[in-house]
Amino acid sequence: MSGSESGVKTIIVGDLQGCMTEFKALLDTLNFDPGSQQIWLVGDLVNRGPDSLGTLRLARNLGAACRCVLGNHDLSTLALAFAPASGQEPDVSQRALFDAPDGAELLDWLRYRPLLHRTGDTVMVHAGLPPQWTIAQAQNEARNLESVLRGPQHVNFFRQMYGDWPVRWSPDLDESDRLRFATNCFTRLRYCSTNGDLELGEKGAPGSQAHGLLPWFAIPGRASLSHRIVFGHWSTLGRVFWPQYRVWGLDTGCVWGGRLTALVLETQRLIGVPSAGYKKPGS
Repeated sequence: MSGSESGVKTIIVGDLQGCMTEFKALLDTLNFDPGSQQIWLVGDLVNRGPDSLGTLRLARNLGAACRCVLGNHDLSTLALAFAPASGQEPDVSQRALFDAPDGAELLDWLRYRPLLHRTGDTVMVHAGLPPQWTIAQAQNEARNLESVLRGPQHVNFFRQMYGDWPVRWSPDLDESDRLRFATNCFTRLRYCSTNGDLELGEKGAPGSQAHGLLPWFAIPGRASLSHRIVFGHWSTLGRVFWPQYRVWGLDTGCVWGGRLTALVLETQRLIGVPSAGYKKPGS
């Protein structure tokens, strides 16, 4: 993208997962100007790739020019830092982050990132939204979860965060189930049943799923269809833009040897840089 290209204010980038070299290369390719532009990151800044520490430092140092949401690998890294379970050990990249002199500061910065970011009719989440939620409801549930992550109860939350239940939204859910449901939607969701239940076990490309399941964004009557939604998380999705559903899925498998992809929001132009490839699928 030429530095002289006018009108570009917002650039949205797919899952980084510790791939700092590719992140820097993409910023250089974009001629990114933090004084006049914003970069949005769809979550999973850390883990799996080689340099979680450098990636967090770079994102944080962009200051107000960087907007990012939390992904499942961000939350699992935070859980490992604040409430490790017996037998859990950080990988090399996480250990470097935990042991760094600014590691605690960076982890707190990460803990304070939102689950949902919205500007106008564009919404960014890491994974997806359940079909029952309007954007207003999604914002409300994100704020509720963010208040817990940022508050004194965050350690207890991390201890109870994991689990595939409940599978369906209800305003009558108790607080712990409500938080877990929101966490699963914002950071883990790919498929739902046609009646709107979450199906968190399916991870393959559309067309490979069990009968009766659809990508979350393709459920008929989805209440959030009024807004354009940009997300990551799903590297096997097969394509980026799904115009009939008004969604962009920007995880193009950088850590797996794919590309790191950016969407120029104003022009809907896609720009990518190749990855060195740090992991093999299934590893």
